[in-house]
Amino acid sequence: MERDVLVEKLLFADNRWCAYRDNSEIHRKSRQVIIVNKAYRYRLYPTTEQKIMFAKTFGCARFIYNKMLGDRLDYYKETGKKLKNTPAQYKEEFPWLREVDSLALTNAQMNLNKAYSNFWSNKKHFGKPRFKSKKTGHASYSTNNQHGSVRIEENKVKLPKIGWVKLCLHRPLMENSIIKTVTISKTPSGKYYISILVEYENQILLIIPKKFLGLDFAMHGLYVASDEDDADYPNFLRRAEKRLVKAQRKLSKRQKGSHNRDKQRLCVAKLHEKIANQRRDFLHKKARYLADRYDAIGIEDIRVKAMAKRKKGGKFSFGKSVADNGWNLFTNILEYKLAWEGKQLVRIDKWYPSSQLCHVCGYQNNETKDLSVREWDCPKCGSHHNRDKNAAINIREEARRISA
Repeated sequence: MERDVLVEKLLFADNRWCAYRDNSEIHRKSRQVIIVNKAYRYRLYPTTEQKIMFAKTFGCARFIYNKMLGDRLDYYKETGKKLKNTPAQYKEEFPWLREVDSLALTNAQMNLNKAYSNFWSNKKHFGKPRFKSKKTGHASYSTNNQHGSVRIEENKVKLPKIGWVKLCLHRPLMENSIIKTVTISKTPSGKYYISILVEYENQILLIIPKKFLGLDFAMHGLYVASDEDDADYPNFLRRAEKRLVKAQRKLSKRQKGSHNRDKQRLCVAKLHEKIANQRRDFLHKKARYLADRYDAIGIEDIRVKAMAKRKKGGKFSFGKSVADNGWNLFTNILEYKLAWEGKQLVRIDKWYPSSQLCHVCGYQNNETKDLSVREWDCPKCGSHHNRDKNAAINIREEARRISA
């Protein structure tokens, strides 16, 4: 199931106040016209010749990225200075680079420049630019729309150097939108997709939040909500674990380079793809349900990646459980779905003691730092608390305070 992705908001204008009636209550909203970038993802069905051309473009984009990165590293070691190289200067030495879309090579250069920029701006968060491998199973390249070089007619899309490619246009693009860039990708299971980034003007009524919800991250259930039922995440990876182990064991016994190994590798890739699709579908539906019912949603700004890592001294975190439920993906989806409706996602500081505070009287119980304490009674007011539910309520009230 394909989903929309809100990329960024660029321009705010036409700021007015208006009122509307909902459930017999008057809510005030701020009307803002913004220019929005939004991506649509469709399945492609290329011919054999087009698949060959896609493979050439994937390879050339990867080659130029690695070649430019290698030359920059060598030049820096020799001189201590930055090398300003471009794809054009390699076309004399490697004439086969002219066979593919030149903008795909330019975008590979831009990706390398961005990787360097991210590294120098935040070395702790971003690592050094690394070489791209063709053995990962994932392949992609991006190109730009210049004077109608990319356009959709009926169930086909026109791509530079490729021609008209059949696609499953399961829904139309936004009216009066302009195609900016497209990204062609191939999955490890052999499927082709196109992501079309369009730009259009949209009018959003910013809501002054009245209905708040708090979500507390749960290891095995995705979240516990202050005013809703728990998410009850189905643990798709755990459910498919036996089939995955069996398929991967078969793959390990196949001879490298054989046709049977390729067939078994495809089976493993399809299993992983199915799990990812199930997870994404579940998270989208949960996010849509919450975004339709609440004006502001509070979450803890936790570092899920750090929780999944093994700790020193024999202590370890919750690796597979954290990776399975996709908390970061869920919060990203929830954030842009709320933004589409003029609502907001409020991130609470990770050091906020949501599990330690009694939501009734505000007493802080330091004994709840022990994760094994799942229920406790407040020594001050005597209220009985479920650890996660109490934390979700505190997160909701903190989000209300921040939004005030």
